[in-house]
Amino acid sequence: MRAPSDGKTYVRSLSGLMMLCAVDVYGRVFSLSAVRGRWTRASDLLLELKRVSGCQHCCWGVGCDHQLYLNVYPSDVPIRHLQETYENQRWNPVEGYTDTLLPTDRWQWTDESGLNQQPLHSFVLPSANWEWEGDWYVDDESCGRESTETGGWQYAVDFPATFTKEKKWNSCVRRRRWLRYRRYKALGSWAKVPLDRGRPPPEPFIDISCGGWDMSDSPEKHIYLWAVSQQGKVWFCKGIRHQSPEGSGWESVQVPREVAQVSAGPKDLLWVVLWDGQLLVRTGVSKDCPKGSSWEVVESPNQKGVVHVAVGVSVVWAVTKDNKVWFRRGVDSHNPTGSGWISIGGEMVMLSVGPNDQVWGVGSDDRMVYFRHGVTATEVTGRSWVAMSAQLDCGGITSQSSACTLNDASEVTAPSQGSVLDTDVPKPRVPKITSDSFISALVSDRSDSTVPEGNQLTSQGPDSSIMTPTLPCSQADGADTPWSNVDLEEMKGSVPSTARSSVATYPFELEQKTVEQEDVPPWAWVTGGGCDIDSSSPISWLNTSDAGPISPSITPALSVTHTPTEKTSQDRDSSGDTCVRVIRGCMCWWRDWSPHQWEDVSLMLEQVRGAGDQTEHILYFYYTHNHQKKYVHALIKEVTALVPVFRDSLYTTAVYTAERTRQRRPILLATHSQQDFNTWLSLLHESCCESRGLGHHLSKQALWAVTSKGDIMVHEPSPSLEASAQYLPCEQMFWRQVAGHLLCVESNSLGVVWGIGHDHTAWVYTGGFRGDSPQGNENIDQTITDVRGVYVYENQRWNPMTGYTDKGLPTDRYMWSDASGLRECTKENTNPPSPQWIWVSDWAVDYDVPGGSDKEGWQYAADFSVTFHGYKTMKDFVRRRRWVRKCQVALTGPWQKVPPIPLSDITILPCLTQCSVEQVPLWAISEKGDVLCRLGVTADNPAGNSWLHVGTDQPCKSISIGGGHQVWAVARDGAIFYRGSVSAHNPAGECWYHIPSPPRQTLKQVCVGRTSVYAVDENSNLWYRQGLTPSYPQGSAWELISSNVCKVSVGPLDQVWVIADKMPGFPSESSGTVCHRLGVKPMHPKGLSWDFGIGGGWEHLSVRGNPTEAQRMLPRSPLPCRTQSQVNGNAMSR
Repeated sequence: MRAPSDGKTYVRSLSGLMMLCAVDVYGRVFSLSAVRGRWTRASDLLLELKRVSGCQHCCWGVGCDHQLYLNVYPSDVPIRHLQETYENQRWNPVEGYTDTLLPTDRWQWTDESGLNQQPLHSFVLPSANWEWEGDWYVDDESCGRESTETGGWQYAVDFPATFTKEKKWNSCVRRRRWLRYRRYKALGSWAKVPLDRGRPPPEPFIDISCGGWDMSDSPEKHIYLWAVSQQGKVWFCKGIRHQSPEGSGWESVQVPREVAQVSAGPKDLLWVVLWDGQLLVRTGVSKDCPKGSSWEVVESPNQKGVVHVAVGVSVVWAVTKDNKVWFRRGVDSHNPTGSGWISIGGEMVMLSVGPNDQVWGVGSDDRMVYFRHGVTATEVTGRSWVAMSAQLDCGGITSQSSACTLNDASEVTAPSQGSVLDTDVPKPRVPKITSDSFISALVSDRSDSTVPEGNQLTSQGPDSSIMTPTLPCSQADGADTPWSNVDLEEMKGSVPSTARSSVATYPFELEQKTVEQEDVPPWAWVTGGGCDIDSSSPISWLNTSDAGPISPSITPALSVTHTPTEKTSQDRDSSGDTCVRVIRGCMCWWRDWSPHQWEDVSLMLEQVRGAGDQTEHILYFYYTHNHQKKYVHALIKEVTALVPVFRDSLYTTAVYTAERTRQRRPILLATHSQQDFNTWLSLLHESCCESRGLGHHLSKQALWAVTSKGDIMVHEPSPSLEASAQYLPCEQMFWRQVAGHLLCVESNSLGVVWGIGHDHTAWVYTGGFRGDSPQGNENIDQTITDVRGVYVYENQRWNPMTGYTDKGLPTDRYMWSDASGLRECTKENTNPPSPQWIWVSDWAVDYDVPGGSDKEGWQYAADFSVTFHGYKTMKDFVRRRRWVRKCQVALTGPWQKVPPIPLSDITILPCLTQCSVEQVPLWAISEKGDVLCRLGVTADNPAGNSWLHVGTDQPCKSISIGGGHQVWAVARDGAIFYRGSVSAHNPAGECWYHIPSPPRQTLKQVCVGRTSVYAVDENSNLWYRQGLTPSYPQGSAWELISSNVCKVSVGPLDQVWVIADKMPGFPSESSGTVCHRLGVKPMHPKGLSWDFGIGGGWEHLSVRGNPTEAQRMLPRSPLPCRTQSQVNGNAMSR
């Protein structure tokens, strides 16, 4: 055995049972084993078959006489079937135990139950392929010899009672079992299977397919045989197993229309082709119901219709009438009909799928057998078609003299009995074997075999007889017989069909005992059901190479000179650029309807590449509910976000789509292992980006966001995002995750991206952007650490006897809870956000809480539902204090740390597309409230060089820079200021100007766009600054735009996006919903209405890097039919 090498294809075993079976266009049957590596003709030279269907132990065939044939492969274990019957006797006082029974007793010879009469002479062999092994004998302890002690008898009081070997005083009846074995004697040869045992007997067959042997996990494999009759009916053979290879009988299966072909897979897939080119799929097939329950119609992949279908374990291939090859995507036992067709390169007349979904086919032009190279469990469609290089077995050729005779005129004649070439036409002719019309007539199922006149060649001699292309006959020893070389090709040229060129003959002498190597015949059918291929052992007749198309040295048949109408192997492979990649696994899926629970599901991610418009990736997950197979699927192109969460001690991914976003019911998929979770999350992320045409690098115009869990999300904007008509809804925006953990992120269109962690550490993005030079921003992943606090609240209620105590009222919240009081959280049962986090401190009282606290950390209120304050009054009956514990996470991502000053807020100048600045203005606020200006920030050096301190009268908490270098800041007491004289030459400006705040409101955030200024107060109101002009940049007044807003982000086009607090109708949803202000124009800078996106869990959003303007179209399209919630109203009300 030669050692394996790259570029070779291997089979699982070198056993001779691993073989292909094929039929040529003349009905001759050949087999190709993994050991011999050559095509060997069947020993029965008179056998002529049309179609074959095989498995690993046997092969079935339909003959030209429409009868069924079976070839059971040789095995060391004989096939023996046990026949048994019981002899019954009753005791009487005169004669003892006799055969004379009572009228109410069972028969003398019955089965074990006694209900069926079975005399010895009633047992007959099912067919001539069986023989008896000896005579009947009694079954007892003597191993086939009648026992001298008991004679094999069993005794009982009466026949319905339990039988024992001991004879008692009341044993009135007895019985013994007789056995006889029959053995299958036709191993290794094709034997006719009688069909008249069925009731009613089946009709003549035209197609057959075996499958279902892997449907059950039991050691004894059952094979289920399906057949199609001449009348287009479907028949099912039951009872086929190792001890009974011929089965026990046929049953008719109702079909709505006439069937032309059937294909069964190793498991529970069954497809049929109708005469009109449509397909039917059998549903409900299982080990308990192998016949299935109903049919479902599947449309043809094109208008020409399907002529052939081939089914595997979880794949379906089809061939249409134009010889095009198609692959059915999404096929599984839970979804037997699949989801769509994909065109595969190559032209075939038929296909066959092996036990592990390997594909074989017969070429339409050259009638060669092809193998689909590169098919694996992941690459289910493979890469290219490879022609098989196996030759005919010379030993089999020399032994075929009985199949043909040489007459005095040196004419070769074929066997007369059952030949597919028999014809009643007296006119001599030579068939053109490459003609499709001749081959179709040769294997015609509904009419006699006739050859069209246009495909006939007329001999020169008047007495020429019919020429049949058969294997050459061996000569008798000592005889020198002249041979003639017969040219079967038509003469090329414009010659009328009735005046074909003559057959040229050239005499030559053949030396005695010389065997010619015959060319491989043109094939009509092949079955790969018995050839299980993988990568463990080499075979010689499949030489493949991943480097390029088929080599002429590997396929000599393709190395000859081609005519302009013939296709080379390179042409055959060039069209096969479509690839279907499948990744399977197991996960847990949260069923979001009753009963709400985790379900174990089988997951399948199907990725299609190179199919033009058919490039949708689909995610399937299959489950069983109430013993019914079901599935749920999601188009990857419709996925809008993949959000990792940790739920019920499972690593969970929330899969959002636009519809799921509106329903607030994401698809939850979870694993027990973090490694499996990371693998699947990465696969889904890459598939989502590929389906949307997104590369590895981000664009500089990307929208950045941060969730409440610290995950960094990015959206690639399109021109339709800010379009006034036909805009992209927020719920359809795709957000992908960037490695890291931050509190907020800010960016601009020059590629400068900064972030701040929960521990106030500043980070700058170094992942690079699309279009950057190779020497530019390189993706250098570094370790990112972040520290955040986990909080629990200790709650107490006052009573007159003991004062404040942990004994609350029945209606009170938990005495240890979260901030809402709805969930119980104690120090002991509170864990870090996910297993990635580790504790870095112990629990401690948190004195830095909103509203203040006393010296012990307590906050007081009249009741738990009202606002807490940091001092005690006479009306305060409840109190709480917050406990904090620090935890740390360490990740790897494209971020660089910017030491040494911790920051609390940051802003970058928003720039337009064509803007170019020498240095990018960047302002920040330190953790202590100092205002800072970063110097030396450029697109090539986004981290900058140093900080410049800008003096203020009081500490600040929010800052923003906009168009014209306008800098606005919000102090910690809620006052708002404008920085004057800021420019590129004077980056720090000159002085601060105080701007009046909205009446009775305390501001907490400000954001400046190109020409507009927005602010958010402590009561979650959104304000717009009126009267901004270049000569008076401070503006004149504040106008209320909306309520229920947490944060606002204004872009370089004055586009307005907010993080809203709550959504109406979803009271349990967490805070943080992405909303987009619609209708923002230069003449309407405040916009008109709100559009809502993914709800819950969003902490920060930055659109300041998106200068992408909407495309102007003339005429302008009308607004879509979309509900506009309101004008200048609450962002959360529709």
